[in-house]
Amino acid sequence: MEQTIDPKLPLLQNADVENKIVLLRVDHNVVKKGSIQDPYRIDQTIGTIFNIVERGGRPIIMTHIGRPKDKKGKISVDQSTSVEPIAEYLERKLHTKILCPTFRPEGDAGIKSIDTSINLAIRDLREKRIGAIYLPNTRWFLGEEAESEEREAFALQLAGLADVFVNDAFGSWQPHASTCDITKYLPSFAGYLMQKEILNLTQVLQPARPFISVVAGAKYNTKIGPLNEIYKKVDTLILGGIIYNTYLCAKYGVSISGIEAEDVEAAKNLVKMDKKHHKILEMPYMYESDTMQGKIEGKYRIRSLDQFKKGTKFNYILDIARESFEDPHVSDTLNSAKTIFVNAVMGYTPYFTEGSAALDSKIDHNGEANKLYGGGDTLQEFKNLCPGLYLSTLDNSKYYFFTGGGTVLKAIEEGTPYGLDPVKALIENGGKAP
Repeated sequence: MEQTIDPKLPLLQNADVENKIVLLRVDHNVVKKGSIQDPYRIDQTIGTIFNIVERGGRPIIMTHIGRPKDKKGKISVDQSTSVEPIAEYLERKLHTKILCPTFRPEGDAGIKSIDTSINLAIRDLREKRIGAIYLPNTRWFLGEEAESEEREAFALQLAGLADVFVNDAFGSWQPHASTCDITKYLPSFAGYLMQKEILNLTQVLQPARPFISVVAGAKYNTKIGPLNEIYKKVDTLILGGIIYNTYLCAKYGVSISGIEAEDVEAAKNLVKMDKKHHKILEMPYMYESDTMQGKIEGKYRIRSLDQFKKGTKFNYILDIARESFEDPHVSDTLNSAKTIFVNAVMGYTPYFTEGSAALDSKIDHNGEANKLYGGGDTLQEFKNLCPGLYLSTLDNSKYYFFTGGGTVLKAIEEGTPYGLDPVKALIENGGKAP
């Protein structure tokens, strides 16, 4: 199937960036506790950065990192969610000086405004004394997620820094000031990574069949909407993690430690749907553990679906056993697929990893299928557990790794990538000065 971009989406390649300051929103949300966990998302945006510079543009880069804002609205500005490790990584990759300006936070409210001292840095950027500016974590700013005049003020301040806006942050689908509101004030375009992600989404939204999706997660209630939509689109659905445990409780009337009664109640709708359509491929063997503190000898065991009788109580179900993927029905189903989408870590990491490794290996045995992986955790687990296999996939046209698994699920729920708020904002802007 030929993949094309909606002609209404303004593209970076059609933007005039020569001698312009280009504000580039990326999704470099890869820092945990002050260190880069995996540079994949950064590397995927280097093509966009190079294109901007090669055509005479001067980039100001911005991203969000983590969740520095707590439930009470307090914003913590500290090194654990700083962009500095990313800027240092890009300096080594691009052999150029990248400046990280600092702005003083105001108590627990975060940074209220962009200090005018940045104008000196922008002058250095224009005159090529530095290669780029990397703004502080967008979520350190009060206006990024605000629902008030602070939000509009922040968007206006961002717009005042640049001549053109480019969004390459496919993984950042939330409608925040730096992804959506900024398009009200600058000519705005989609970067190369966003274009690539949208094109590959076509393989999930209009898949070659049979189409299998593998979905797991630590919470059931956050996946209800996407899960129902995925169910409608797939030929076969494989579940893992808390989602699978919740489904098992709802279907078999068992109880599993850590599974909430309200989630089990919500999962009954999925059980009801599957009673009619028979799309869920159940994993027949899984690991039960007495503790979540580790894979401790004598405190875990393999359980079979045959043991799931109504009223039975289980301890924590923390992984899918390798034997599940050796089951003839499971193996044959995976081998016959033409499209496989994976947004799943099957086990409770870092202790229970057998299921994820067995899944990735079994999927790779299907040489005909298009294999699409979504989500930072999914990719990280793939790389950690199957490093040789991961390296072999990088130049394999049958594999694609999305930078944002949550965004893919949201696009599936919407039925189109063009329903995502930041993408809609670009289309509404049309690449023209408002």
